Amino acid sequence: MTPLSFIVDAQLGAARAGRILTAHGEVQTPVFMPVGTAGSVKSIPQDVLEELGAQIILGNTYHLYLRPGHELVHSLGGLHKFMSWERALLTDSGGFQVFSLSDLRKVSEEGVNFRSHLDGSSHFFTPERSIEIQIALGGDIIMAFDECTEHPADEARTRESMDLTLRWAKRCKDYFDAHKSEVPWQSSGEQALFGIIQGGMYADLRRESAERTVEMGFTGYAIGGLSVGESREKTQEMIAHTLEFLPKGGPRYVMGVGYPEEIAQYAAMGVEMMDCVLPTRAARHG
Repeated sequence: MTPLSFIVDAQLGAARAGRILTAHGEVQTPVFMPVGTAGSVKSIPQDVLEELGAQIILGNTYHLYLRPGHELVHSLGGLHKFMSWERALLTDSGGFQVFSLSDLRKVSEEGVNFRSHLDGSSHFFTPERSIEIQIALGGDIIMAFDECTEHPADEARTRESMDLTLRWAKRCKDYFDAHKSEVPWQSSGEQALFGIIQGGMYADLRRESAERTVEMGFTGYAIGGLSVGESREKTQEMIAHTLEFLPKGGPRYVMGVGYPEEIAQYAAMGVEMMDCVLPTRAARHG
């Protein structure tokens, strides 16, 4: 089986209705993906989540690595079995969570030193380590390890961060290609690796990041580093510009957006996948 197939069934303007075929079933697009941070979508019982028709949910590499640990999840048959979810799963790389620990992390060429928000213990994530953890978790779609650029950031700082993300993307792909067949409960090649586009709020950097990431040949592509404090208009501008340089033959994912009007707007622009903690977080806080 190929790691992931994408079929476009219909198109109206830029909007596309399609299907992502994974080892754990079909995902109809455009799709909003609920976030199950530590192996559970907070505040929603799993049977209700299934009744609501969620076809793919997210797991969080950073949180699952810290607790209960990816080795334990792996030993129990992977994240699908650990959380008793038979449909598709996507795991993020941990990059955004490490980014959010601004006072507890130190970024270098090799990776990121950070302290756990749970107990202050010291940890080190490299691109290779992130992919190793995600292979062990066994998600259908896994993400390259990136640096999410802070906002605001000047162009020089944004370029430095984008270039680092591109070098890390290459390391992620090399490690993935060498180790993707190491999950015993999966047939070889059932996981798909997505690259992440950065470039902050600079259109020329977004284009360069997209073109150079696409050259590496990932299965799908995500637009990262948005909804970090910029205006909604700027978010829309960066998405529209970046989409021009992403392949039409694969799914396109905008990370971290979840207001209802955003979901409709970005789907109309040609985005296939979106995720956010917003719906469950807003609900459980009333």
